[in-house]
Amino acid sequence: MSLEITGKLLVKYDTQEVSERFRKREFVLELSDEVGGNVYTNYAKMQLVQGKCELLDQYQVGDLVKVNFNIKGTKWERDGKINYITNLDAWRIEHVQSQAPAASPQPSFPAAEPAPFNYNVSQDSADDLPF
Repeated sequence: MSLEITGKLLVKYDTQEVSERFRKREFVLELSDEVGGNVYTNYAKMQLVQGKCELLDQYQVGDLVKVNFNIKGTKWERDGKINYITNLDAWRIEHVQSQAPAASPQPSFPAAEPAPFNYNVSQDSADDLPF
């Protein structure tokens, strides 16, 4: 299942060489949503793996980006205890062009306000739930 989210790039981490055959690069998106006149902010830590790590090089902290990603989960068992690990694996990042409102006054909040987040499930999904 492929998902899409839009937010402000908040943090870019360096690429980590986890093993000889695996590397990853993590980043954080700031996501804002307005509900009933209140703005709620969330943070999503995502990762790029292997050859996708370089995708983040062309973006700066503060950029508004659209990220396509998959949810990956693994089961980890140690000493009789089971743990589940979930990763948000990004595979495409694009700049989002902010559109200036036509003939409307400037908002009272800073222009760098992040766009509301949205989850869009690809057309090949059987339902419309993002999980």
